[in-house]
Amino acid sequence: MFFQAIQTPGLAHVSYLLGDGGEALVVDPRRDPDVYLEVLHSQGLRLRYVLMTHRQEDFVLGTTSLANLTGARIVAGKHPITGYVDLQMGERERLQLGHLSLLALHTPGHTPESFSWAVFLDSHPNHAWGVFTGDALFAGETGRTDLSDPERTYENAALLYDSLHREILPLGDQALVFPAHGAGSMCGSHIDDRALTTLGIERHRNPVFVLGRDDFIAHKLRERLPRPPYFSRMEELNLRGGFPLDRDPRTVPPLLPRAFQEASRDGLVIDAREPEAFAGGHIPGSLNIWMKGLPTFGGWVADLGTPIFLVMPEGVEPEQAVLSLARIGIDRVEGVLAGGFGAWRNTGLPIERNATLTPNELHEHAARYQLLDVRDISEFESGHIPGAHHAYVGQLEELLPGLGLRPEVPVAVTCGVGYRAGLATSILLRHGFQNVSNLLGGMTAWKKLELPVEQGAPHPGETPAPREYPTGDEIYYQ
Repeated sequence: MFFQAIQTPGLAHVSYLLGDGGEALVVDPRRDPDVYLEVLHSQGLRLRYVLMTHRQEDFVLGTTSLANLTGARIVAGKHPITGYVDLQMGERERLQLGHLSLLALHTPGHTPESFSWAVFLDSHPNHAWGVFTGDALFAGETGRTDLSDPERTYENAALLYDSLHREILPLGDQALVFPAHGAGSMCGSHIDDRALTTLGIERHRNPVFVLGRDDFIAHKLRERLPRPPYFSRMEELNLRGGFPLDRDPRTVPPLLPRAFQEASRDGLVIDAREPEAFAGGHIPGSLNIWMKGLPTFGGWVADLGTPIFLVMPEGVEPEQAVLSLARIGIDRVEGVLAGGFGAWRNTGLPIERNATLTPNELHEHAARYQLLDVRDISEFESGHIPGAHHAYVGQLEELLPGLGLRPEVPVAVTCGVGYRAGLATSILLRHGFQNVSNLLGGMTAWKKLELPVEQGAPHPGETPAPREYPTGDEIYYQ
């Protein structure tokens, strides 16, 4: 038997390749198929099946493209949503692969068509070796239950609890658990950062197994994860099995600074450098999304038709950023700045800057700033700087008019460590804010220095009491 987990950087996505007897299957493949083809070739395996656990929400599937390239059959659970597949497996039907068999188990709740696939060795037919759980069961958590219909979160949580207890728990403590996502995915909250888990571990640690049914449902109702706008687009695309890459990511043209300036007038410039580098100087109107944030936040700021122009960090190949965006369906990367920001600077083209602050600096001069926390609501409630406004960074443009922030008054922006605040800072600058600072180290550093923190939710429609804010360059450059 051959087995390999294949992680997708930035997406917290994990796909799997399982082989036996010269045949193989791939579970939940990503859009760019080369990694699977390389492994299949190196192991001398023929791909027989592309196996789906459910429609995915946070990336474009490579189901149809991988099947077309290899002649493999697409397999999914029997449900009306999954009509595009070659083979639909009913509840508890088995799929044979060499000396392995996979048992189809319907595990709805995250999405209605979710199926898990338990793997049995023919030599041990009564004890599951492992189970591919998709987004139904993660390490330390379960999939969110609000995606298919937020109004049915309660019912979906009940479905998920019942299906995992009925179908998955009886597989036994020895069974390895192979979820479609790890820590950092927006398909579940508080996923443990563990590369490997078993049902025995989950039985003692996972809320779905340690809580009673009512308490588990209440636990899921308390989840308030942001729902990125591109999730709906991914669902629509993936119900057709995704779609192949339409070009080689290495073919995006490098543009000299003046050509880049002209071409990008009708598009969106994304600067993928670190927040500190962006603060020191950037193209006016550009958005700062760090490299690892592109597969998530690229989908918040752009849609499928947005022309994208990239400013890359020094020493990083553009194709990494192009692939990160392509994996969430954003294909119109029209150019990359040749020579990076240094070439732009040396050409004498316009440059914009923003300030940075350390936690101690902000604490000492807090009265001078409007404070904005752009973490998600659960992070904010667990502890924030007293008097901070709150808006999740992905929803900042939408919520900005109601926050009561004054563009002429200095704003200090914080998140966990400074990456999301870098994006928020660039959004504020695009909206005419004149003096914006990124709190470097964010709430992580703030708390380690034991600076004042308050807990609780922001009050709807309520903003901190008005203060007399000074303005001037002495604040901007401190």
